[in-house]
This record gives sequence, structure tokens and C-alpha cells, in this order.
Amino acid sequence: MAAAQPQKIRMIAGLGNPGEEYAQTRHNAGFKAIDELARQANVTYWKNQAGAEVASIKVNDAEAEGGKREVILVKPQSYMNTSGGPISKLCAQYKVSVEELLVIHDELDIPAGDVRIKVGGGHAGHNGLRSIIDKMGSRDFSRVRVGIGNPPGRMPVADFVLKQLRSREAEDFDETTIRAAEAAATALTRGVIFARDHVNGAAASNGKH
Repeated sequence: MAAAQPQKIRMIAGLGNPGEEYAQTRHNAGFKAIDELARQANVTYWKNQAGAEVASIKVNDAEAEGGKREVILVKPQSYMNTSGGPISKLCAQYKVSVEELLVIHDELDIPAGDVRIKVGGGHAGHNGLRSIIDKMGSRDFSRVRVGIGNPPGRMPVADFVLKQLRSREAEDFDETTIRAAEAAATALTRGVIFARDHVNGAAASNGKH
């Protein structure tokens, strides 16, 4: 069955793990991108709600009341494997449908430094996505996928995604998460399909797939 078409995005959830020990890790790509979106929108207030850190921003929308649409930024604080709980609760509280949800997450199957947008799909072994699909009862949410590549040699995946990044590695990762935030911002203002075609097309022209 084909995925439902995305609607105007009203909630963006970034996946990660709370705590300083996880702050500079690949698995926290979603948190870092959300923080960048919040920085660009001059967010000064976060509240704890439904097991997540939550902030509200406004984006221009000619069809919305007052010409602005409220968008909820979410960082689940329940750890990656149970991210779906807080996100599903917040969607219910704000009356956000699955087609209005955008999730930012790290992606092993995409080269490091690449950012891509996808509508619907499975979880590909990603426990955060698995939890969201389980709790939402649907896979029809849109995603900003932050490429981290595969672990080198025989390094276990868990060690790779939770390894503290330092120096140049951390700088490169920060740049990638900023591009992920830009991709999410494009999806907010121009729509997910436009953003997907624009962002993924640019990645393909750079030789990154």
C-alpha cells in the first residue's frame, strides 16, 4: 500500500539520547538538528511535556490564521528505543496527524555527510523509527535522514553510533546536522515533496546516494 501524501508539517521530532555522554555522538543527529532549528528561530523557552523537551516556533503560511503556522519542535527524553511514546502522546495532544509529522534521525545506509528526505517507509533496523511506527500505528511520517555511513572494519554498530566525536570528525558532523536543519526548514516552508526533490537532487548531483 502506498504511503499517504505528506501534509503541511506541524511537528518536527529529532531523535537522540539525553545526557552529556551522548551529546556529541552520531545517534544524536536529530537532537542537534532540532537545536539548530531552534537557534535559527530564536527559541528561548523549552518545556518538559509528555517525556520530551518541547518548543514552539512560527513559520509563514498564507493559509494559516494570522499568516503564521505553529510548529512544535520535539526532543524525546526517553532514550532512542522508546522515542515513539513521547512523540505519539504529543501528536495526540496537539492533534497532529502522522502525515504532519517530520522526524530527523541518523541513517547508516547513507554516506556520512549526506542528507536526504523520505516520505514513509520502514525502520531499516533503526530502533527510534521502530518505536515511532509501533506507537503511531503508521509508517506514513516523513523523515530527514542524516547520513553517518557504516562502521569501519568490524566495529559494532552500537559502538559506532554512540562513539564520542572529537575535533575534525565532530566539526564535519555539526556541518551535516546544520544541513539537516536546513532541509527540515525547507520542508516546513515549501512542503515535504519540494524539499525531497530539491535536497535529494542536490545530493545526487554531488555523487552522493
